[in-house]
Amino acid sequence: MKIKPYGDTLNDGAVQVSFTLPIPLSAKAVQAAKEVAKSMGLTDPSVVHSEVAGDQFSFFVVYGAVKTSIDLDKIKVVELQKTSKTKKEIEQLIEEKLKRDIVFVGASTGTDAHTVGIDAIMNMKGFDGHYGLERYLGIKAINLGSQVSNEEFVRIAREEKADVLLVSQTVTQKEVHLKNLIELVELLESEGMRKDVLLIAGGARITHELAKELGYDAGFGPGSYAEDVASFAIEELIKRKGE
Repeated sequence: MKIKPYGDTLNDGAVQVSFTLPIPLSAKAVQAAKEVAKSMGLTDPSVVHSEVAGDQFSFFVVYGAVKTSIDLDKIKVVELQKTSKTKKEIEQLIEEKLKRDIVFVGASTGTDAHTVGIDAIMNMKGFDGHYGLERYLGIKAINLGSQVSNEEFVRIAREEKADVLLVSQTVTQKEVHLKNLIELVELLESEGMRKDVLLIAGGARITHELAKELGYDAGFGPGSYAEDVASFAIEELIKRKGE
């Protein structure tokens, strides 16, 4: 099945792109934006919005159309099969199958100063009506906050005998989040701890496929809640216990 983007009519290929150019806003800058759009393969590009984005920078929104279509049947993705359970069901599984408290240690590691994501998963109040792991019976949730070095993260994980490590990454300039995520895996391996923990990554630009490529057990992106993470972790721990 082949499809194209949709704007006014089916398969018209209409798209909207936005970007910043390192030049002052002017008629020449607007034309430059059109040329950029053309170089991207857009036909009949039109600059529908432009504004000053700071000294020597301009921001543009451009409409255009793509010529090519994509074949959905050829697309293959690595997707996490979510089997989200309720808080009560997760607590019951821990009590009946694991028979001990499960330790989750989480943090925004490296230079990342953002805590919204990790707090939404771990803090008692949670987010959007979904309680965080601190409220779960049978779970010991240790939220280390932000800007935690990988070395400190691993040290505390060892001290607390962590079962699950949750790593939140929001800062993505120059792919710094990827470097930090890879360094953590390498550190856990060098410390002989990688096989002893479930390693989960989360963040705005994290996908399950990316996380697996980097050596993690799972990845959770936007729209994930504590019960999603806990369901995967507890079910995986139960599987490992049975091996």
